[in-house]
Amino acid sequence: MTDLDSRPDAPAPAAAVHAAGVQAVDMSAVVNRVKRAQGQLGGVLRMIEEGRDLEAVVHQLKAVSRALDRAGFALIAAELRQTVADGADVGEAELAKLEKFFLSLA
Repeated sequence: MTDLDSRPDAPAPAAAVHAAGVQAVDMSAVVNRVKRAQGQLGGVLRMIEEGRDLEAVVHQLKAVSRALDRAGFALIAAELRQTVADGADVGEAELAKLEKFFLSLA
């Protein structure tokens, strides 16, 4: 396990998320989005350290934020798809939980 994996805010490994009900196929796209955002964030940090133009830094921060939001939306959609594919009754409580997650990203 790397130092990054042991951080409390580190993303869960794909296998752990898969165990929580999200299909591995759906996870590969999410993992790729998060890795891309991680790279973008490293670029933002370098830009700040180099004293780059404020507009350019803010533009890149917005891109990272959008990428992470999209990863979150993809996780929610994957969970909903998995629930429906399993034939589970999507009750009011489950819909409310997913709606809460969705709105937290909006």
